[in-house]
Amino acid sequence: MFTEEKRLSGGKLKIMDKSEQELSSNVVLTKLDKFIGWARSYSLWPYIFGTACCGVEFMSVPAAHYDTDRFGAAWPRYTPRQADMLMIIGTITNKQAPVLRRIWEQMAEPKWVVAIGACAVSGGFYRNYATVQGCDRIIPVDVYIPGCPPRPEMIVDGIIKLQEKVRNSKQVF
Repeated sequence: MFTEEKRLSGGKLKIMDKSEQELSSNVVLTKLDKFIGWARSYSLWPYIFGTACCGVEFMSVPAAHYDTDRFGAAWPRYTPRQADMLMIIGTITNKQAPVLRRIWEQMAEPKWVVAIGACAVSGGFYRNYATVQGCDRIIPVDVYIPGCPPRPEMIVDGIIKLQEKVRNSKQVF
C-alpha cells in the first residue's frame, strides 16, 4: 500500500495511504441545504408573462449572444405548474392583475418572481386608473430589473442575482 506524508500545521506529520488520497481528491463534503440551493439555482424554469414592448427586448436574451441556458434558465414553461420562476415583463393593467395572481398561485413551491422593465417595476410612465403601479402590489417580487426597455445584460444580471438569492436561501425539502 502506498503512503504519503503530509505536513500539518504545528509541524506534525500525517501519513495517508492511497485510499485516503483518492478519497480526499474525489469526494466533496457539503451540507445538504447548500447542495440543494446550488442545484436549484442552476435549474430555474421560467414562466414568461410578457405583456408589452419589454417582451420584444426580452426575446434576444435566450438567443446565442446572451444565452440564458448557461444559467439553467433557457426553456420557458408554458404552464405555471411546471415553472418556478415567474418573469413579469411589461405593463400590468388592472384587468390582468387577477390573472397574474392566479398564475402565481398555481406555481409550485419554491417559486420566485422577477419584475422586468419600468412598467412592471413601478408602472412606468403610465399614471392612470388602468395601470397597476408595480406588480409588487399583486404578488411578492424577488428581483427588480428597471429600464425602459431594460438591456439584455441587465436581465442576465438579474438572473444571476436571483441565482445568488436562491443559493443562499433556506431550502425547504
